[in-house]
Amino acid sequence: MAAGRRKTKQGAEAAAPRPVLPQPAASVDSGKIQSLRRASAILDAVARRPEGIGLSQISVEVGLHSSTAFHLIQTLVSLGFLAQIADSRHYRIGPRLFTLAAGALDETMLLALATPILERLSAETGYASHLAVRSKQDIVVIARTAATGLLQLAGHPGATRPAHATAIGKMLLAAMPPDDLDRLLKTLPLPALTPQTITDAQSLRREIETIRRTGVAHDDCELDRDVRCIAVAVHDFAGRCAAAMGISGPAWRLAPEAVEKLARQLKAAAAELSGQLGGKP
Repeated sequence: MAAGRRKTKQGAEAAAPRPVLPQPAASVDSGKIQSLRRASAILDAVARRPEGIGLSQISVEVGLHSSTAFHLIQTLVSLGFLAQIADSRHYRIGPRLFTLAAGALDETMLLALATPILERLSAETGYASHLAVRSKQDIVVIARTAATGLLQLAGHPGATRPAHATAIGKMLLAAMPPDDLDRLLKTLPLPALTPQTITDAQSLRREIETIRRTGVAHDDCELDRDVRCIAVAVHDFAGRCAAAMGISGPAWRLAPEAVEKLARQLKAAAAELSGQLGGKP
């Protein structure tokens, strides 16, 4: 009898439901990380197609079932990271990403990203390198490196250079929308700083057109009679000219025959910085 009771008790214990153990937090976190990775992949796929891309193509490119991709896309749209093109089922990058990127792209960030590139450019070429932005009609030098590759900030905060007599200035002028450039040239002073300085708006316009065709601006002893410079554009995530990067050196060393090779090195450095800003060369 006792044996029977023991058997019944053991059977009851065996039939008792097991307690449900809580799932480890790692599984929840891994699900969140997976969603973030999938959302990131979707943003990358859409960013590669500025003309817009449809749901089915996004699904193929990121390797997701269309229903999974659809729900992630709708979430990204609701947050403003993606936008649906009007009268279309295609998507493109939304305004919130541009707002975030524009807010992050200040001179401090630009300087931080550009510093190692400028230092390396100067070390490789043996010439001074510099980075500048435009503020209305002023060309503001953010940083420059000596020929040794040692970073030197501009002489004082807000140090400016004349737009019409420098390669960096002319490159930034060339990047302006035509209407804005027209308005600026009506009021921009064009003083003669050396015998080589361009002093009339029509000649400056012709040089700007050449810069737009070639992608390289020149200062042929126009600011300093003993110094030559070349400059190219740095582009941001929206394809805009965010800055001008230049090389300068003694006129007798930076001779025309040396400029072609230096321009290739300068373009490569500017393309590297453009890539870090989310832009294309």
